[in-house]
Amino acid sequence: MSSNIPKDHPSSNLLCNESSPYLLQHADNPVHWLAWNETSLSIARESDKPILLSIGYSACHWCHVMAHESFEDPDTADVMNELFINIKVDKEERPDLDKIYQTAHSLLTERPGGWPLTVFLTPDTHMPIFAGTYFPPTAKHGLPAFKNLMLQINDIWQSRKNDIEQQSNALQSTYQRIYQASKPESAELNHAIIDIARNQLEKQFDSINGGFSGAPKFPHPSIIDFALKHWSHTRRSNRADPRILHSAIFSLEKMAEGGIFDHLGGGFCRYSTDELWMIPHFEKMLYDNGPLLSLYSQAWKINAEAIFYDAAVETADWVIREMQSSDGGYYSAQDADSEGSEGKFFVWHKEEISSLLNDYIKSNDIEPVVIDLFKQRFGLDKSDNFEGAWHLHGYQQIKTLADKNGLNPEELNKQFKSIRRHLFHIREKRVHPDTDTKVLCAWNGLMIHGMSVAGRLLDKPEYIASASRSAYFLREHCWRDGRLLASYKNGEAKLKAYIDDYAFLIYGLQELLQCQWDNNLYEWMLQLADRLLSDFEDREYGGFFFTSHDHESLIQRLKSFSDDAIPSGNAIAVYALNRLGYLSGDQRYIDAAENALRSAWATISHSPVSHCALLTALNEYLSPPNILIIRSRSTNQDDWISITQQYHLPFTLVYDIPADQTPHISISGKKASDSNIAYPCSGMQCHDPITGQAELEKHLRNNSYRVLE
Repeated sequence: MSSNIPKDHPSSNLLCNESSPYLLQHADNPVHWLAWNETSLSIARESDKPILLSIGYSACHWCHVMAHESFEDPDTADVMNELFINIKVDKEERPDLDKIYQTAHSLLTERPGGWPLTVFLTPDTHMPIFAGTYFPPTAKHGLPAFKNLMLQINDIWQSRKNDIEQQSNALQSTYQRIYQASKPESAELNHAIIDIARNQLEKQFDSINGGFSGAPKFPHPSIIDFALKHWSHTRRSNRADPRILHSAIFSLEKMAEGGIFDHLGGGFCRYSTDELWMIPHFEKMLYDNGPLLSLYSQAWKINAEAIFYDAAVETADWVIREMQSSDGGYYSAQDADSEGSEGKFFVWHKEEISSLLNDYIKSNDIEPVVIDLFKQRFGLDKSDNFEGAWHLHGYQQIKTLADKNGLNPEELNKQFKSIRRHLFHIREKRVHPDTDTKVLCAWNGLMIHGMSVAGRLLDKPEYIASASRSAYFLREHCWRDGRLLASYKNGEAKLKAYIDDYAFLIYGLQELLQCQWDNNLYEWMLQLADRLLSDFEDREYGGFFFTSHDHESLIQRLKSFSDDAIPSGNAIAVYALNRLGYLSGDQRYIDAAENALRSAWATISHSPVSHCALLTALNEYLSPPNILIIRSRSTNQDDWISITQQYHLPFTLVYDIPADQTPHISISGKKASDSNIAYPCSGMQCHDPITGQAELEKHLRNNSYRVLE
């Protein structure tokens, strides 16, 4: 911030100095926006004006609405500038601030939060005076007019400071109780809580439309992953649970059929506004698509239905085409809006699409009945479903249409793909939604994981190459002096990393190394894990704080175990550290995972279904993973790896280290031979090496199972 700005009166909007695409969206507002930094906070303290904190993200539709209605309005801006110090925060760059004030919002209002998040803070302690989300310019839907609200907050600040102090003290006491709840218990870690969560999920499962809630309906990848892993555990122990498998597979199928999936360009939108998965909020987030890519790849390996393969491939292709920089980093998000209108890029007017489909018949050797069936599949023969336009939604399955009309389903699917490609190329000529091009370590870790799983299970080496490019981008640009930086934009990495950055990146690297061994990345993964322990572990109670020990002091230091739109950082840390402990033989990682589980036990017991990612980690802690290290000769390397890929191996880590590489010292005992050799381990127990292909297949049959027929 420029030093010539009077400390008691910021007289301009200073967001033009920022790199965040979200903050830059507001750089031309008449509001005197500041970024969150010590200078801005000093201005608030010295002026004794409350802070109006507005938190959002670049792809957020309702953030755009409030910006247009209020922040671009000079009269509203005058009130903001006169009464408050106005601070804008990109929740994707500062998830610490967002999580803290979302928690405060929930405690004050007893309602879930969202974006834009609007919080009025005391200028000295930064405790919340009042919290809400979107506020309209005129009172409606039970919400006060934004200008009237600001006048009321100013009156409270001027006349009721004792009440504000009492509220602040009460909140601080609540924060302390939340932390004390993480005091580890002596209770035995066991599977019972996993079974409780499984039963809760079955009750929540929407057996008609899929998913685990009503509208608005979110994908909840952590829930689906838990369901798949739980089924895998039960199947391995010969007590298969087909109902929990159905809940996962059916939900994935319904999402892939629905309008939440982009049937032309690939990728999933953030959530559906209805219970049918039909009309989404159209923004696409990297953090959703990484886990979903992994899940659809696993579903195809389990189920072998084309819909899962197609959803995975089209999602991965979209990411590489539109969400990966030339340097390798994955971008954060794509907007819901284009040309000032939500969904305009994605929807079709009936006359336009009918004309395009008729032209397609004339220029291609295709029967008119195929176009009619295409219309039936995607609702183009029905009334509009989105504000006078048509958004593609799978109303009828391809197999159903083929059977009704005596057609081959595979051939019909092939023709539908050709039509979709044609419409995609037409749509590409439209004005695209903006892409948020900042690179976030945490979200890249999730996509590295998703791309690696897809590359390995779908036999797509280009996806593995994509994941590797991202990993090396982060290592080169976001790893500085032995520590991660959270965000990269315009050639600059900044902001101390959070637990999610370390945990998700380790999680992604573990999967990437199963695709192609790399000593450099393995060594980096160990360094990341050591830094995670040294900088984030709660040495008194166990578990991991969201921020590092030397992070900026805020009103609360979070240590969260529950999932939200993304899995809990603690959960992924437990899962990844436990696996790394068995791979490297370093007991510290396993101990840290156990301590975190004990710290979370009371919270998990209170609401099991809210902690699905942590329960997945618990399941693997209780039943340690198998590890198979193959030392392969280049002449027949593919033979043994291709054999392992014929099996569904959710609990076996397979690492192929070419014989001409010297592995890291932690696994140096796995020596190469004159021919292929494999070293199997179960937990901390290693078994006799495997030296023949038949022996390898027998081992895989005994410890796993083939893909379902």
